[in-house]
Amino acid sequence: MNERYESAKELYASAGVDTEAAMRKLAGIPISIHCWQGDDVTGFEGGSGLTGGIQVTGNYPGRARTPEELMADIDMALSLIPGRHRLNLHASYAIFKGKPADRDELEPCHFEPWVEFARKRGLGLDFNPTFFSHPKSQNATLSSEDPEIHAFWIRHGQACVKIAEYFAEELGTPSLLDIWIPDGFKEIPADRLGPRARLKDSLDQILSVPYDKEKVLIAAESKVFGIGMESYTVGSHEFYMNYGAKNNILCLLDNGHYHPTESVADKISSMLLFSDKVALHVTRSVRWDSDHVILLDDETKEMAREIVLAGTDRVILATDFFDAGINRIAAWVIGVRSLQKALLSALLTPRDELKRLQDERRFTELLMLREELKLFPVGDVWNQFCVTNNVPADRGWYDLVVEYEKLNVRE
Repeated sequence: MNERYESAKELYASAGVDTEAAMRKLAGIPISIHCWQGDDVTGFEGGSGLTGGIQVTGNYPGRARTPEELMADIDMALSLIPGRHRLNLHASYAIFKGKPADRDELEPCHFEPWVEFARKRGLGLDFNPTFFSHPKSQNATLSSEDPEIHAFWIRHGQACVKIAEYFAEELGTPSLLDIWIPDGFKEIPADRLGPRARLKDSLDQILSVPYDKEKVLIAAESKVFGIGMESYTVGSHEFYMNYGAKNNILCLLDNGHYHPTESVADKISSMLLFSDKVALHVTRSVRWDSDHVILLDDETKEMAREIVLAGTDRVILATDFFDAGINRIAAWVIGVRSLQKALLSALLTPRDELKRLQDERRFTELLMLREELKLFPVGDVWNQFCVTNNVPADRGWYDLVVEYEKLNVRE
């Protein structure tokens, strides 16, 4: 393997690329890994099922059923993913040691086990209010016309701001708080403005809670449509993009939340001309927002190129998918490693040379170089990166997952 890497290193050097620098850069890019892949977005509240247009398909055995099982599965996944990353939690993953609390009554104490888990492993924690799968989310949440429902979800958002601040204070790293709501209409609405006005008011009240803006980075996540809101989504991209710009919060792009012909990669450069940072959820949509496991596909590679060009410190990266049709630990590993491979491929690209050719309008040479680079041995550099980070370099990691599965038989 070392001989193959040395050969790859020389080839990339001939194109003006330093493979060692690329690997060091990749090692410093944290990805916030979503906890909800491990248990099919079930959480620990004891609810009866998912709502809000969220569906998890498949019945592969081995879903985590308790906090202990989920944490063990996350540990296993992390042992097979190179680099140091973060963990992304939903509010529905509160751990109640005694009397359960409703979502508007959640407190930092309900997440103490997660903080200890993260502290021992050197992880940062990010957070998401859970505006779905609750009796009071059946019709609408932050845009509800019902004053009682409206107020309940505002209190939930405010509670989550304080919990995210607790994460940041305890772990010494800022926590991203991402707000996404499933509100919308199946049929064409009679009034588009009213629900959005109520959503704006709700966000204003959530942001009115005193918090340290250096410690809590608040983002809002849009969606083009979903099951049960095919005709109108209250939290559209245009709404959140404008709200974020006016109120100095982040806009979060989820590449599964747009029309299939839209390119999220193309949005990144435009957003960063007007914002210091942008947040990104990486998934794989198949015809719609179906949250398949991330692959090393063209869309992922194109987003990675834009991230590297813009500056990896300006894009806050997280994964978001839930596939219950395959081994859930393997899903985590495949997805995160695929995103890292895309980033490595982008880091191994002679960006300055390609930009120069474009600026000089030497498009024939630009096209030629791009095509030649596609067959450069990025896999040999990836294997070296894995070895350097003490994780399996090839598909041998899957044997470890199979062995773990045999030792942890679950219904």
